[in-house]
Amino acid sequence: MSTEEQRLAPLREKIDSLDAQILDLLSQRAKAAQEVGHIKGGFASPVFRPERERQVVAKLQEINRGPLLPDGIAAIWREVMSACRALEARQTIAYLGPVGTFSEQAAHTYFGSSIAGLPCNSLDEVFKAVEKGSAQFGVVPVENSSEGAISRTLDLLLDSPMHISGEVVLPIHHHLLTKSGNLDGITTVCAHAQALAQCQQWLSQHAPQLKRQAVSSNAEAARMAAGDPALAAIAGDPAQLAYGLQVVAAQVQDDPHNRTRFVVIGSYECQPTGHDQTSLVLSVDNQPGAVYRLLEPLAKHGVSMNRFESRPARKGTWEYHFYIDISGHSSDAKVVKALEELKETAAFYKKLGSYPHSA
Repeated sequence: MSTEEQRLAPLREKIDSLDAQILDLLSQRAKAAQEVGHIKGGFASPVFRPERERQVVAKLQEINRGPLLPDGIAAIWREVMSACRALEARQTIAYLGPVGTFSEQAAHTYFGSSIAGLPCNSLDEVFKAVEKGSAQFGVVPVENSSEGAISRTLDLLLDSPMHISGEVVLPIHHHLLTKSGNLDGITTVCAHAQALAQCQQWLSQHAPQLKRQAVSSNAEAARMAAGDPALAAIAGDPAQLAYGLQVVAAQVQDDPHNRTRFVVIGSYECQPTGHDQTSLVLSVDNQPGAVYRLLEPLAKHGVSMNRFESRPARKGTWEYHFYIDISGHSSDAKVVKALEELKETAAFYKKLGSYPHSA
């Protein structure tokens, strides 16, 4: 045995022993979670409570003495809680498919790996799956840091009875992918319209000869490229692995800090955590100063606005709905006062949900 192996042997034995202890503790935790599930089942309580899981992680991060980093703590306990939750009842999560999309990645980032994924062909189908009870929650993209709001998601949030019960923000890294790993014989590059827009400068500079074709998702583009040697796809790591493609060029997005925000939709309404956000849809009569008067209650009661997005009301007239995110839970004292005044001022008012802020 070499000197290195002699020094490593006792450390490996220690790690094996610690792993056995961790496994025993995880089994104890799982049994306790099952008991909680039995009690909750008698009261028809929800299996997944995002605000409770956030509080668990936040407390562990607070008492953590290292060397594990806070993000590492969050990732580990997300999977622990996901596995324990599955013992109570495996959650079905709808997302924009097929397999390999960023929406699927967002679902696993938020709920952990111990879920039953339900890939849907469109954003409309994600909402329908949750509304009909085929899935407990859905995960949909709502805005991108480069290209702005996802219009269809905003329209669906307006019309759906579902609540927003969470959010997750993912860094988006796009790769140019083909079966061969080169562009020989490639005539067309496929991707979701948003991804094509996020990579347009790179494509114009490095592959101007390729025709650009918008499809329903980047994963669908990867699936198509896997079966057609004349197609390239723009997609991320999950789609590359799912469809066995090779990288022609990595990280071809024009903005190196490109991110997409996803929201979690369902029937569950979150309780306050002290680190929350509330999403609203508002509209006003078309009068001078109407928008100023609409937002005045927020300033009056010290409520910060994190996001303001306008969207045509689709009535054939020049009217708009305003999608607004504000800091705080709708049950917080100052938010309650601001919302009461907003309801009086707005021609239309809808609360989409109050939920833990991802940042």
